[in-house]
Amino acid sequence: MSISIKEAAVVAPSARQLAWQQLEFYGFIHFTVNTFTDREWGDGTELPEIFHPTQLDASQWVQACHAAGMKGLILTCKHHDGFCLWPSQYTDHSVRKSPWQQGQGDLVREVSEACREYGLQFGVYLSPWDRHERSYGDSEAYNDYFVHQLEELLTGYGDIFSVWFDGACGEGLNGKRQVYDWDRYYDVIRRHQPQAVISVCGPDVRWCGNEAGHTRTSEWSVVPASMRDNEKIQEKSQTEDDAAFASRINSDEDDLGSRQVIAEAEELIWYPAEVNTSIRPGWFYHATEDGQVKDADTLMELYERTVGGNSCFLLNLPPDRRGLIHEHDVQALRGLGERISRYYEHDLALHAHVQASTFDDSQHEGSCITDGRGDTWWQAAEGTEQATIELDLGDAFTFDRIVLMEHIVSGQRIEQFTVDVFSEEDGWQQIHTGTVVGYKCICRFSPQHCRRLRITITGSRWCPTLQSVSVYDAKSQV
Repeated sequence: MSISIKEAAVVAPSARQLAWQQLEFYGFIHFTVNTFTDREWGDGTELPEIFHPTQLDASQWVQACHAAGMKGLILTCKHHDGFCLWPSQYTDHSVRKSPWQQGQGDLVREVSEACREYGLQFGVYLSPWDRHERSYGDSEAYNDYFVHQLEELLTGYGDIFSVWFDGACGEGLNGKRQVYDWDRYYDVIRRHQPQAVISVCGPDVRWCGNEAGHTRTSEWSVVPASMRDNEKIQEKSQTEDDAAFASRINSDEDDLGSRQVIAEAEELIWYPAEVNTSIRPGWFYHATEDGQVKDADTLMELYERTVGGNSCFLLNLPPDRRGLIHEHDVQALRGLGERISRYYEHDLALHAHVQASTFDDSQHEGSCITDGRGDTWWQAAEGTEQATIELDLGDAFTFDRIVLMEHIVSGQRIEQFTVDVFSEEDGWQQIHTGTVVGYKCICRFSPQHCRRLRITITGSRWCPTLQSVSVYDAKSQV
């Protein structure tokens, strides 16, 4: 039996998925023995003695993230080389055997505490593939080992907003391929950190499909349940350090949630996208890349395209051998944060007069989209899939961005829309066309000067909603 459009329209996020989506933008820290071997992937034979940052300052990392406008930070606690950034009870291959802080350090604690100090959420990455651990490949024994380490991270460092897994998988030292017990891992996370999303190889947040910051024209959060199949993810994951993989884009997967796709699905789920990329070409620090840091303008383009494309943006920042985020990176991050603040500081549509062609009842009329509240929303009458909403700003303003947000607690419904502006000379003129909205859609266009604008929803599922419509003049803020 095929899924009806109404059934698709009411698929909605869990509380943990909604809280994650509202973070919008957060950082990734890749820092381990690879930083000191100048490699992207370690092979597990690295000696802990090489891990010797001389000026490590976790607060500097978190301050750089905060300055960029990030709301969280995920730390790579263990990469594929197996070296642990905390003194795990289950291996000697950790900071305990390094000269850093005379073997008394715990970098996971330092970062988690710095995040709390600056008001950022803290998350962890723990690589399932461990190229150092001898039990890897003996599936039952290694799964026990992995769960023990996972429990250490989940119970020793306060609240965690995200547990980030990838599906990288290779043969163990015994020549056997490890079979991960994903369900067991998930159960442990739900037991100890029920509010944490499990990302990428997990049921809550999916990978966008590449590491190049590519975004889809239409990013649906409502997709077939088969997308959550972690075996499929694992088959497409890396088994070796391959630079070409970082820019891989599967064009045949550009459509994940259209009517044609969901018509063939047996079940639909809310499975939103995270877009990840690095501020540098590599994920770990390499001095040769000091001149290849993405500048603030490039980062701003990425931010608006990802956060404004119904995704969350995960930006990697690799500390250098000193244990600091490099000055070039810090400068770019500060410039990004300044742009975000300036561009979206003043909403010209706040309390604007709104006239909607349809609304469900008096609690969901058009004025809800400009009242500045997060608990109100406009909703079309049930079964009405097209609608027109006109805004009167009260005076003529110049603007070049409109931000639309659906009430995703009710589901993701808008499929197509247009934006028009009105002038006495030319009447209504179309300036933008879009497809999906979802949590947030940032519409960018050449500067317009007018008092009235119109949003026409030309296609939606069952009945569209909008939580807010905001109007900004970014160019004049530069």
